[in-house]
Amino acid sequence: MNDRKGTLDGKVALVAGGTRGASRAIAVELARAGAFVYVTGRTSGEHRSEVGRPETIEGTVELIERAGGRGTAVRVDHLEPEQVRALAERIDAEHGGLDVLVDGVWGGDAHLGWGKPVWEHPLESSLRMIRLGIDAHLITAHFLLPLVLRRRGGLVVELTDGTAEYNATYREGTTLAFYVAKTAAHTLAIGEAAETAEYGCTAVAFTPGWIRSEAMLAEFGVTEENWRDALALQPHFCISETPTFVGRTVAALAADEEKSRFSGQTLSSGQLARIYEIDDVDGSRPDGWRYMMEVEQQGKPADPTGYR
Repeated sequence: MNDRKGTLDGKVALVAGGTRGASRAIAVELARAGAFVYVTGRTSGEHRSEVGRPETIEGTVELIERAGGRGTAVRVDHLEPEQVRALAERIDAEHGGLDVLVDGVWGGDAHLGWGKPVWEHPLESSLRMIRLGIDAHLITAHFLLPLVLRRRGGLVVELTDGTAEYNATYREGTTLAFYVAKTAAHTLAIGEAAETAEYGCTAVAFTPGWIRSEAMLAEFGVTEENWRDALALQPHFCISETPTFVGRTVAALAADEEKSRFSGQTLSSGQLARIYEIDDVDGSRPDGWRYMMEVEQQGKPADPTGYR
């Protein structure tokens, strides 16, 4: 069940960090379902972020419009409080509130430094990931949450990487700052849920599965059309999912009148797909994190049977 056009008619959404990947697809699918979507990020026109990729916030709005939706791009560095304050003031003046706030701000992958312990990982890179994964999210919440509180039934989504169960132990092979930055979303969701409960808001953390983002496809040297060629290099990539699948699940959550039952939890695309009967573009229903815990982590041969 993927046709949810019109379920968010009259709603206003902000996708922070909506330049590419999961956040871009979420912006498109929220708009496809009827919401007016503000798309923010640092890469706009001639301005480029440290990510160094070609996708722009204007490109996201072009995709929104191709999907029959409406939105606008606003260049914002969510680490700069005054820029975020100005964004909040603009949304307030134009729409008087927000129904959906999706915080997908990140851009720290270039600083990851796979597998280096904290004493070997460059301190500047560690602190940059903390700033992007925690500080930027707190700044965004400070200025934007008041707009969500005005709408009964508002939704806040903190994007992360990994379920709470998966991240309950250290992510071997990553780095300490990355682990702290990403697992912070679990705590942010718990705290935001508690602080906004009396206003009828729902706050969750959300993780895609193994997403075939622009950067991931480029890393494997494939396209969406021939992505299975990457299985020769990484067989477990068989469980991967499109950004559209991710966007569809978040849009379904936003339209759920009983979404408050999830407040304070960390949700995944695979989990929401089961609940809302959402399929990926190929008709499958990948459950990435369950696969990674039950197959990949257990050292079993790659086989998505029963997981998509």
